Amino acid sequence: MTTMTEASVREFKMPDVGEGLTEAEILKWYVQPGDTVTDGQVVCEVETAKAAVELPIPYDGVVRDLHFPEGTTVDVGTAIIAVDVGGGSAAPTPAAEQPAAAQPEAAAPAEEQKAAAPGRQPVLVGYGVATSSTRRRPRKGPEVPVQQASTAIQTELNGHAPTAPAASAPAPAAPAAPAGGERPLAKPPVRKLAKDLGVDLTTVVPTGPDGIITREDVHAAVAAAVPAAPEPQVAPAPAAAAPAAVSYDTARETRIPVKGVRKATAAAMVGSAFTAPHVTEFVTVDVTRTMKLVEELKADKEFAGLRVNPLLLIAKALLVAIKRNPDVNASWDEAAQEIVVKHYVNLGIAAATPRGLIVPNIKDAHAKTLPQLAESLGELVSTARDGKTSPAAMQGGTVTITNVGVFGVDTGTPILNPGESAILAVGAIKLQPWVHKGKVKPRQVTTLALSFDHRLVDGELGSKVLADVAAILEQPKRLITWA
Repeated sequence: MTTMTEASVREFKMPDVGEGLTEAEILKWYVQPGDTVTDGQVVCEVETAKAAVELPIPYDGVVRDLHFPEGTTVDVGTAIIAVDVGGGSAAPTPAAEQPAAAQPEAAAPAEEQKAAAPGRQPVLVGYGVATSSTRRRPRKGPEVPVQQASTAIQTELNGHAPTAPAASAPAPAAPAAPAGGERPLAKPPVRKLAKDLGVDLTTVVPTGPDGIITREDVHAAVAAAVPAAPEPQVAPAPAAAAPAAVSYDTARETRIPVKGVRKATAAAMVGSAFTAPHVTEFVTVDVTRTMKLVEELKADKEFAGLRVNPLLLIAKALLVAIKRNPDVNASWDEAAQEIVVKHYVNLGIAAATPRGLIVPNIKDAHAKTLPQLAESLGELVSTARDGKTSPAAMQGGTVTITNVGVFGVDTGTPILNPGESAILAVGAIKLQPWVHKGKVKPRQVTTLALSFDHRLVDGELGSKVLADVAAILEQPKRLITWA
């Protein structure tokens, strides 16, 4: 690390990009020593325990030093980059790297150097002033083969491995890079996606507004780069074919650093599991009428353009159950030895994202109508999927829903979100034989699991809440009479 003594050098410190966050990891530097920066220019991308954020520099100048390499976790308030704001030239360059014509300039008297750069200290002996005001770092090549990247992203979207394109399909032409070597415009989640897939953003053709690269553009670039598959060769099967062996030649283990969202989630879950005494209760319920209501609401003009699914009615059912049993919406204040009953509901929805599990919440969900709740759910899901969820959106939750049914799981025993008293797990909705009106009929059935903090929610209260949710989902008309 270079020590800066000039009065014109400003140290830019790692800011608190969330609410009370203490550290952040430097994901990528967008500048290097010698680059000219302007007020508001993004100089790096960092990842906190909540989200990825791009950091703009608050002044004009020339980058003198990057104090930390990519991948380093830095405490908030620590200087991460030094910028010369005195209007001087670029960062010093070793004499061995200078052209011959630049050598005499390094040996110039101190008086001449001061005259050439007013207000600056003389450069170090053996160093000269760079001949260019900017020097961009060469971009890294793809970190994984494009074929593997394409397979991974298509599997994520479709749920299965993609089918190789026909050998006769013509290979698309590579898109042209942005003119003038300018840095492509893309939001942090898109840059993260491109980095994971090994896509160079300078080769991607943007289709977003103002030339912004979107996730779809990155996917298209991956798909366009997939080579045509060769014609399959049919070989005679051996007499006694041995099972395919897995190769462990390259590595026997893979170590993944625990940082960012994954680190924060792990710490929170350990703290919750060993602090709050968990109790989980289960109930299996016929939700056939709820599923019919979902289809009716989809055709309702009032819900046009809104996300309408079973989770919407489950969320509303839980809000009604909390209204009927308000003591379940509370938290435990260990320091004051008090139970804090909340007269509002910030409804958390657990969401699995590429960065890990996050739980953004809908503020004041108790006060929203069903269409308003549908709109809020849609915004929450879209924001989480795009990686744009802010730290503030993940704080202050009171009760959470986790939908494990989307993975085909019947139910589970969810762990409480720290500071909350209850969490409802929703299992897969399946067609099962069920006794209905004295006869066994195929009905839509699911299993609910409610975990709660037994310090402030006893078995009676927890059972009432779970029973109310089940009763509403079995007879949705109770939403009208109980709400």
